Amino acid sequence: MYELQRLAFQTDVTRVVTFMLGRELNFRSYPEIGITEGHHGLSHHGDNPAHMARYAKVNVYQTQLFASFLEKLQSTPDGDGTLLDHSLFLYGAGLSNSNLHTHYDLPLAVVGGGFKGGRHIVYPKETPMTNLLLTMLDKAGVPADTLGDSTGKLTVNPLSEL
Repeated sequence: MYELQRLAFQTDVTRVVTFMLGRELNFRSYPEIGITEGHHGLSHHGDNPAHMARYAKVNVYQTQLFASFLEKLQSTPDGDGTLLDHSLFLYGAGLSNSNLHTHYDLPLAVVGGGFKGGRHIVYPKETPMTNLLLTMLDKAGVPADTLGDSTGKLTVNPLSEL
């Protein structure tokens, strides 16, 4: 699927893609990396170290797939830059602790689109994720004042930046 997206961007078939790598209640196993349990079951690990290690292995695998996709975009010329330069991606999850269904401190990465990289930014705990989506829409030139439960665009003054 990542290769199809890259080709669609490269050939200008589209510049907008929504791709969910895994969905809720996903029972897919990953025999190619030695994981025979279903994804959803592993996500409810009960703080069992062995289950958590297998769940982490799935997350690492999925992140490596995304990283490979980004590397291909970075090496694909596109006008005055690369496909990655002219793209904006949000990668992450809607839960920070799937075992507890925790909806804050989400593990998210924003990549491409001229965003300054190499930063870890923390916003107040109750900041809606839709604020990030609203900010990304603004960056992509799509005017919107609100989105879902958003309270506004993210500011450049987060709680901390490393």
